[in-house]
Amino acid sequence: MAFEKGLAKSEQAYEQFTDLSSVFANIVKNDFITTWQWWAGLALFIIPWLIWLKYRKKDSTGRLLMAGLAVIILSLTIDLAALSLGLWSYPVIIIPLAPFLFLPYHFSLAPVGVMFALQIKPKMNSFFKGILFSAIGAFGGMNFFDAIDFYNPKNWSTLYDFVIFLTLYYIGYWITRVESFQGLEKETGKK
Repeated sequence: MAFEKGLAKSEQAYEQFTDLSSVFANIVKNDFITTWQWWAGLALFIIPWLIWLKYRKKDSTGRLLMAGLAVIILSLTIDLAALSLGLWSYPVIIIPLAPFLFLPYHFSLAPVGVMFALQIKPKMNSFFKGILFSAIGAFGGMNFFDAIDFYNPKNWSTLYDFVIFLTLYYIGYWITRVESFQGLEKETGKK
């Protein structure tokens, strides 16, 4: 009995979520799409990837893309948890379809930033590079986005953002160092 009641409540919550998505779509259509902020947000989806495609370390593209994919997945997971708990918010909605998912931070800025940081001076001390990347991302980037109303940290400390960026960097760093990438067509020697 309780399970069926839970299913009914769950369906009701999904209907409310669908209604909320329609509200976000109307906000984008009626309030944001004509503003410079919306166009800047859209550009933040596209321009970092175009720059990366031109300046990437071409012989390491696969490794860098694996690191970038891990950063996307991890940043999405962190953001969804934090948004669910109300720790921060993103007031400007760029793409109304799943407005909490499709943000330039997840799909462009964080992965491309980590991939560039990894490929620039690859022999540099990874601890120093991670600290530098995290400081630029947290204290520079997130404070800038707060100033232009792309990000509302509420009571979230920039120090916590720093730790998140450091984690993202080191996950990417670890993935680019994995030596077990081998073509599937090669024999393993075991029969």
